[in-house]
Amino acid sequence: MLTVILCLVLLLPVAGAVMAGHARAEESRGIAVRAALAAALLAIWAAWSAFPLGYDVRLGGLPWLGREAGAGLFGLLLDPLATILLLVVTIIGFLTVLYSHGYLTEHNQEHHGTPEDQGRYYFWLLAFMASMVGVATAPNFLQLFLFWELTAVCSWSLISFYRSATSLRVGFKAILMTHAGGLFFIAALLVMFAQTGSFDFDAPSRMNENLRGWVYGFLLVAAWAKAAQVPLHTWLPDAMEAPTPISAYLHAAAMVKAGVFLMARAVSSGWAVPHGVGLLMAVMAFVTMLVALSFYFLQDDLKRLLAYSTIAHLGYVLLGVAIGAMGSPVGLQGGVLHIICHAFGKATLFLCVGAVAWITGSRSISRLRGVARVMPITAAAYFIGVVTVTGIPPFAGFWSKFMILAGAIRLPSPMGPVIVTLVLVESLVAFGWMLRVGQVVFLGPWTPTGVERQPILLPRSMKAALWVLMLGCLIAPVIGIPLVHRIAP
Repeated sequence: MLTVILCLVLLLPVAGAVMAGHARAEESRGIAVRAALAAALLAIWAAWSAFPLGYDVRLGGLPWLGREAGAGLFGLLLDPLATILLLVVTIIGFLTVLYSHGYLTEHNQEHHGTPEDQGRYYFWLLAFMASMVGVATAPNFLQLFLFWELTAVCSWSLISFYRSATSLRVGFKAILMTHAGGLFFIAALLVMFAQTGSFDFDAPSRMNENLRGWVYGFLLVAAWAKAAQVPLHTWLPDAMEAPTPISAYLHAAAMVKAGVFLMARAVSSGWAVPHGVGLLMAVMAFVTMLVALSFYFLQDDLKRLLAYSTIAHLGYVLLGVAIGAMGSPVGLQGGVLHIICHAFGKATLFLCVGAVAWITGSRSISRLRGVARVMPITAAAYFIGVVTVTGIPPFAGFWSKFMILAGAIRLPSPMGPVIVTLVLVESLVAFGWMLRVGQVVFLGPWTPTGVERQPILLPRSMKAALWVLMLGCLIAPVIGIPLVHRIAP
């Protein structure tokens, strides 16, 4: 029964994508919402049914690869780590589709598409969702890689959705940079297969330390490219040319989360990462966080500000994974928990920005003032998103950051206090700046000077998505903590 449910979670978005892609604009929206909702509900059911023992089923193989590699090569895995990503992908995916129902209308000045484009939009969004379901439930590195590459194709199509010269350019940049990282993934697969005859997640742990270091290093480069980590980070802020719901899904649940998920999977499946690779991961995570933070102060576009925030928070996830690789599993648990906690906070923030632009026609920090006077729910959602991602209790980000810092303190080296100090400084500065931006944009008198139009009512589907996300900013740890506690050596 659980096998059928998981297959449906994967196949329903595919079927919905095909149907929406061939339907008229009004019909494609309804098809997409129903397909995404069904996939999300089935994913929740599967997660409930599989907890706490997990579920692993093999559905087929390639016998010509050899006995170990070919037998049961393809299948479905639902362990605690997979469950975290699966819930993020499907729940945030449904809310993105629901939000898009109201966003893709003629009343939205930020949206430049036509009704005829909606079938194409929903086709690629649902295909994106299916690809990420495949990433989450992959039982080995090879199947994960196949869906990993599909996410790149879907993101390229959605980033380039408006087909302007700029969107086509940044879409090409995104697929080029992320696919370059995929070449390192292929190199890791080749070395792994040549040495062990297997693509299993624990295969690198069976190799000698030198080759194991190379494999984990190649996987780390692939993760950096996918998760937009320094020095492969520049594609993600440029990708804000995509429609805002796509930006929300890209940053909160899709593609970039595949990068950090890869390293969490690699570390937790063997706990055999060489110390040098773990140290490199931690150092580059800090470099990424500080570089991203420095760009906060230069942004006038709210979406680009949130893009750099995403880059920093993916660094948080990789920092937690690195702490786990260096000997403190609590750090890895905190990093994995941050995947779901950040997802709800960041989706809330992006969809708030989309609502502001829908109403006012602008995303400019310097032009918007007093928006809370006409959009109180959106303003409340923005501040809830800020306190969530920056880690203010009792909101979700506090619990994941706390676990990362607790893991750092347990490291058997002087690095623990250094990590704690740097994380607290970054959190304080980020909170202060995001709060200041919120004060400038939302508080004070409503001054529509320079804004293209007076406000009209926000569609109900957009409001509903924001309400659910605000709730998720509080309850995400309730879902995530019991799962991450089962990720241990």
